[in-house]
Amino acid sequence: MTMKVSRRSQVPPFAVMDILAAANARRATGESVVSLCVGEPVSGASDVVRRRAQELLESGDLGYTDPLGAAGLRQEIAAHYQRWYAAEVDPARIAVTTGSSGAFMLAFIAAFDTGDRVAVARPGYPAYKNILESLGCEVVEIECGPQDEYRLTTMQLDRTLQTAGSFDGLVIASPANPTGTMLDAAEIAQIASWCAAHGVRLISDELYHGIVYDTARWPGASAIGAVEQGAIVINSFSKYWAMTGWRLGWMVLPDDLIAAADALAGNVALCPPTLAQYAAIAAFSDEGYAAAAADVARYATAREIMLEALPRLGWTNVAPPDGAFYLYADVSSSGLSAHEYCARALDEAGVALAPGEDFDAVAGSSWVRVSLAAGAANVTEATRRLSHWHATL
Repeated sequence: MTMKVSRRSQVPPFAVMDILAAANARRATGESVVSLCVGEPVSGASDVVRRRAQELLESGDLGYTDPLGAAGLRQEIAAHYQRWYAAEVDPARIAVTTGSSGAFMLAFIAAFDTGDRVAVARPGYPAYKNILESLGCEVVEIECGPQDEYRLTTMQLDRTLQTAGSFDGLVIASPANPTGTMLDAAEIAQIASWCAAHGVRLISDELYHGIVYDTARWPGASAIGAVEQGAIVINSFSKYWAMTGWRLGWMVLPDDLIAAADALAGNVALCPPTLAQYAAIAAFSDEGYAAAAADVARYATAREIMLEALPRLGWTNVAPPDGAFYLYADVSSSGLSAHEYCARALDEAGVALAPGEDFDAVAGSSWVRVSLAAGAANVTEATRRLSHWHATL
């Protein structure tokens, strides 16, 4: 007998995973492949975090923590907001999660019911839409293309309200994936005020804070001041601190969601990974911050290499890469779709890129995302290969 498979599970896969699988298959046969398709820092966790993890493994004291995380880590995260944003955050508002993915899942379950409407920017991180739809929410996409410099504004929110009707939630990201574009403090404040006035729950994805290339805009504008108005702020150890596989993130919650998040967290995961939690406390040491800053300097070098190569690649239309470690480029001048472009770049140049369809199901077929997290040497080699290949198109 054929068993039922839920409709909620039928979410689209990431196209980039097909590219990554093909790249890995080529590597397994001895081929040289430069991968710029995945947003994963090559440095990994800092030495101070690794040392602390080793000490913890030897101590053997790695039992459950509280569902919302170890008190010591929550206190360090609160201190981080004071250090970076001069913001006072009560550690009781902080929920440590199993990666930022766990934070988004808990936030969406706690804040929205089946049938609620949640707005997201397009292009954007596809998991927002996929998770929301699997939970029975209706996703309202707001186009943020070249005409808007890929930035969401309150004018767009007003227009969406008029054309698509009301919505219950809004997810923003700054710096954004895949574009790297950023909102400034005034823009975030305007969006937060708009949401509060319209009864819309704001969720601010701040995973790439600290990975910012203009010192005047560092570390990135936060919505932390809007938490008392009902906003949720989400961050992670995966990007700035390069701790991807440690699966540790957090969110800062408004008062009305703390109890719900606590109950949900206890039922869903009991607690985040204990080893990762206690080791992550070391990320907030001077050595931990210094290691992360050194990573950002390396991304900046890779970014300059890529920007200098744009004319040779024929990429004349790119999103402003203000932050994160991505570059989002229009490849339509090649005469190829993004999927074709990525497939041929891998086959003929040995370079793996992410097709834009993952991030924009409407206009993404003309765009590719490049990850600079692979480092300067890999980006240099990739641009060399792509330049030679592009000349043959």
